[in-house]
Amino acid sequence: QVQLVESGGGLVQAGASLRLSCAASGRTFSVYHMGWFRQAPGKEREFVATITWSGGSTAYADSVKGRFTISRDNAKNTMYLQMNSLKPEDTAVYYCAAKGRLKREYEYWGQGTQVTVSS
Repeated sequence: QVQLVESGGGLVQAGASLRLSCAASGRTFSVYHMGWFRQAPGKEREFVATITWSGGSTAYADSVKGRFTISRDNAKNTMYLQMNSLKPEDTAVYYCAAKGRLKREYEYWGQGTQVTVSS
């Protein structure tokens, strides 16, 4: 089992940047594929980005492609989401998640960090 804690959220103006972090503890971090999701008020949780256990492959939602970058440092048991050119529609609670390499669904979730982008 792995425990996940997000940090780095906050209130920024449109066009600004933020970097979210997801710190993992428990089982070996590098065995897990990782992902970022977000949930805006009144909306369902949606996929943002994912990164494989080695960091060798990433994928993004179309809405963030070219603006957000997912990365991980397995030596530090930490995953990151660099968010540039933020828009008001990026406002949401951001969650990090982990799943085993052979799993289809994400198994472990953090508590979330609020990102608010003002226009």
